[in-house]
Amino acid sequence: MAASLRLGRQGILISLRLVKFKKDPWAPHLCRGQLRHFFQSPSFFGVAPLKVQMPALSPTMEEGNIVKWLKKEGETVAAGDALCEIETDKAVVTMESNDDGVLAKILMEEGSRNVRLGTLIALMVEEGQDWKQVEIPPPEAAPPAPTPPAAAPTPVAPATAVAPPPPPRPNGQLRLSPAARHILDTHGLDPQLATATGPRGLITKEDALNLLNKKGPGKPAAVVETPAPAPAPAVAPSTPSATAPVSGRPAYPPVSTPGKPGAPGTFTEIPATNVRRVIAQRLTQSKTTIPHAYASVDCDMGAVIQLRKQLAKEEIKVSVNDFIIKAAAVTLKELPEVNVTWSGEGPKPLDSIDISVAVATDKGLITPIIKDAANKGVKEISASAKVLAQKAREGKLLPEEYQGGSFSISNLGMFGISGFSAVINPPQACILAVGVSRAELRLSPDAQEGAGPSLSTQHLMTVTLSSDGRLVDDELASRFLDKFRANLEQPQRMLLT
Repeated sequence: MAASLRLGRQGILISLRLVKFKKDPWAPHLCRGQLRHFFQSPSFFGVAPLKVQMPALSPTMEEGNIVKWLKKEGETVAAGDALCEIETDKAVVTMESNDDGVLAKILMEEGSRNVRLGTLIALMVEEGQDWKQVEIPPPEAAPPAPTPPAAAPTPVAPATAVAPPPPPRPNGQLRLSPAARHILDTHGLDPQLATATGPRGLITKEDALNLLNKKGPGKPAAVVETPAPAPAPAVAPSTPSATAPVSGRPAYPPVSTPGKPGAPGTFTEIPATNVRRVIAQRLTQSKTTIPHAYASVDCDMGAVIQLRKQLAKEEIKVSVNDFIIKAAAVTLKELPEVNVTWSGEGPKPLDSIDISVAVATDKGLITPIIKDAANKGVKEISASAKVLAQKAREGKLLPEEYQGGSFSISNLGMFGISGFSAVINPPQACILAVGVSRAELRLSPDAQEGAGPSLSTQHLMTVTLSSDGRLVDDELASRFLDKFRANLEQPQRMLLT
């Protein structure tokens, strides 16, 4: 519309130039001033908008979903005000405005999915301007598809050239495969017109399809004086062809209708969320680019269980996982060469010890971070872990609460898993997989002199360290697990580090 208005303005200006005014020295200036004011008015051209584009709210974000608009069209917006809620690849993040003005037009409604970065989602105007007259920019045209290079012209054989005769059939017999016979009989084609390319003069299915393609639909079969061209490659079974014979089997399995019982051969297609897509990309990147090494050790949790009982009497509730986080952080402080990440060129030492804890949500796995865990007590770690886990399940984590981290812990003990191997979260160097604590009878040396070993009940927990072989070799991984086990079996050691 703006282009039409500009063209109309040019036409009016040209017509006014052809009109002869009187010799009044002030008339041209007054007329020009009024015309200039008229054509430059916002009501004629439209108000220039302030563009609001889809931002990158996380380092791995490529697209987002519009969950909810927090401002309506016509409302005043100040810099820093919340505009809308956007679902990223990690959580639902509130997008804030960078400018002062009025929200004039919402281009991406609530529920819009897979909106690419940089896409125009809304328009704003400056304060004092008529937001209803905002000029909506035209949609960006998709880049034209690259034109394939022109094929070289096929040389035309001279008219006097004689085509080579078809290969003779042995003993003059006509041999057809079952598929070729069915195609030829269905379409009423003469088998003598097909060029046999099979062994010993056999007419194959491809030969019958080539003859059918040459005949074309709706045309009667005719005798072809020149031999048929070289046979085309076989048609893939999964590719539907207009010339393929009609059969009772569908080319693709039909999609079932949600809420209704599916018929045999149907399936239900469930679109992947942004979180699931990013998890798939990160896991694939980790397993294909990081050389994983694994080492396991059993830890006696008797001292931790006894300490938890004593703290519970003082109404201090902490979990076993809180002690595991503290023990891992203290061990990283003792072995700073494990507290590194891979930067693409080599190891990058980290200044702080930030533990990423895996939390399962309805949308997928996410790893909120407990900052500076080595300098925090178990009670403080427990409070931080509970708050972060709740925010992760509600999708309200801030970007700084899940981005980064130097070491990850994944605990499946509450699900009864005895032991497993976790996948490293790049660019971190290690992840610790924690299993369930179990009671076992084991031999223990007797404290009395002269007495033999005796049986005692131990609460054992298996932990498996997945390490990046480029950063943590087997010897360093063994030393880490040995110190980690000592910190868990003797919790007082963690107070001395």
